[in-house]
Amino acid sequence: MNKPFHARRLDVAAFAQAGASLSGRDPLQKYERLAQELRRPEADSTIEWQAQGEHRAAADGSVRPALHLRASVALPLTCQRCMGEVIEPVAVDRHIVFAPDEDTAAALDDASDDDVLALTPDLDLQALIEDELLMALPLVARHDTCPEAVPLFAQDAAFDDALQEKVNPFAALAALKGGKPN
Repeated sequence: MNKPFHARRLDVAAFAQAGASLSGRDPLQKYERLAQELRRPEADSTIEWQAQGEHRAAADGSVRPALHLRASVALPLTCQRCMGEVIEPVAVDRHIVFAPDEDTAAALDDASDDDVLALTPDLDLQALIEDELLMALPLVARHDTCPEAVPLFAQDAAFDDALQEKVNPFAALAALKGGKPN
């Protein structure tokens, strides 16, 4: 009998032992923290993800339960150059090894190329997917070439002209003072 696995409460050890896999296509709005990063909150993007249970050699030579996690989505973000919308593809392809406790996970993580987490009996796979996608976001979202010309200076000629035309408020006081004898 095959044990059903659920993304919200995943027994990683049993999932890895079975060599099972899960996949899905979830609406982006289901991932609240990721949705907060969007230019348009009503974006109808879909996150496609896959998780494969496996056993993987850890940095200490032991074989531990692991996940091969893949996820991708195209996100409407704000271009930091022109402030327009830019669609950024974000993808994750990670191997995550699980250690029996936090201390072992921390020690292995320092020496490992893979991510190492503490093993829990009910991992929220969707929260893990969201965490990984958040970490994969570009530091600065921007177009390669913005669709409209972007002014790359702080002030323009009209600003300089306005400064020259501006009357000094103390000029009137100087004129009054200049008309009186010392």
